[in-house]
Amino acid sequence: MSTRLTVPISEKDIRALHIGDQVLLSGVIFTGRDAAHKYMVETFIKGKCPSGERVLYDVLKAGLRGGVIYHCGPVVRKREDGEYQFVAAGPTTSIREEPYQGAVIEHFGLRGVIGKGGMSEKTLAACQKHGAVYLHAIGGAATLIAESVKQVVAVHKLDFGVPEAFWQIRVEDFPCVVTMDSHGQSLHEKIEADSKRKLAALLGQ
Repeated sequence: MSTRLTVPISEKDIRALHIGDQVLLSGVIFTGRDAAHKYMVETFIKGKCPSGERVLYDVLKAGLRGGVIYHCGPVVRKREDGEYQFVAAGPTTSIREEPYQGAVIEHFGLRGVIGKGGMSEKTLAACQKHGAVYLHAIGGAATLIAESVKQVVAVHKLDFGVPEAFWQIRVEDFPCVVTMDSHGQSLHEKIEADSKRKLAALLGQ
């Protein structure tokens, strides 16, 4: 059975989740990849927010508190009515955001990070300390996932390029699985450890 979560998500609801739990996510979330994470850390967390970036900072600060960021470089088309539509919305590899993710979770009050492949110790520690989870999306199902994107609310930093921009989207029943929880558990670490044990056994070590 899947747990239904609606953004903004409370810390209590996040703490109730454990690795292996299936989640159906609804509400307004943001996409953000390499350029977006680097920008957030350097401009807002480590740097002094320039006056020209204050509006976006306020949008992110409000939208990410209790919210979710999705590691995704979407394929987007502009309809005849001028509105954007997601054509494909598959997850990108999350480990590239490892240098930034813990700081983003702490500063913006994130409750969830969606991607594929998992993340490492710094992100896991941030999830445990601040009450967040890593949610694994289905790789290779970009078109299917795009069906859960019901509306493009806004786009920010489009000058980064379509894949790297902040897309603010409303999703309904976005399917994902908890693979890093707020209790220090990582399914990715467990799988890696099991794989190493099995390899050692095969090699007779």
